[in-house]
Amino acid sequence: MRDPTPAVRLSESTRVETFSDAVLAIVLTLLVIELRAPPHEAGRLSAVLPQMWASAVAVLISYLRVSVLWLNHHDIFVRIRRVDRPLLGMNLWLLLNCVIVPIPTAILADALRGGEPADLRAAATLYILLAGILVAAWLPILRHLRDHLELVDPEMDAAFLHARRVRTWVGVTVDAVAVVVAMVAPIPALTLWTLTLIVLAATSDVVPGIPFLTRRSRRARKERKTSLVKHPS
Repeated sequence: MRDPTPAVRLSESTRVETFSDAVLAIVLTLLVIELRAPPHEAGRLSAVLPQMWASAVAVLISYLRVSVLWLNHHDIFVRIRRVDRPLLGMNLWLLLNCVIVPIPTAILADALRGGEPADLRAAATLYILLAGILVAAWLPILRHLRDHLELVDPEMDAAFLHARRVRTWVGVTVDAVAVVVAMVAPIPALTLWTLTLIVLAATSDVVPGIPFLTRRSRRARKERKTSLVKHPS
């Protein structure tokens, strides 16, 4: 059957997923570098070890953040048969936002360690703002897949993409609220952001089954069927 998008050079999605997995693995490895013993005199290691708590907290939050990204990336790309050039660019933009995660992580660790309120507000605001930009990077990807159904598995339920878009907007909204809160109360803002991240990760398989989303996805299913008729694979 003739390719419905002959002007676009398509490649295997497995290659993109493998490359993305490698990038995310490197990011997780770089996070561990932050976990190093503070400078100390010989025989005083036990006295300075408690100072590592700030780095440990920052690294654990970022590890959770990157892990959730990897889970979402896997759930989506396992349903993609092939990719086009725009999708490649969007995925690279997503990975770029992930690669810089170690930077705000180190800044947040230093602010937590120092305990200066002004520094902590700045660090928490920067951290959550960059996290929001990373979440927002999913929006063009999901929109592109919605508009180019020939790229995804024909058996994929349209409710999946719809639910992912809703979850992404929820994440962006929470991040926006957390940024504002971080300017005044950084610790509550980080706590709110982390708890929301945990909830979204724990309920990733529940959202598509919510009746509201199911009703909203009926029109998407019809559009998908129409698109597949016009552009058979």
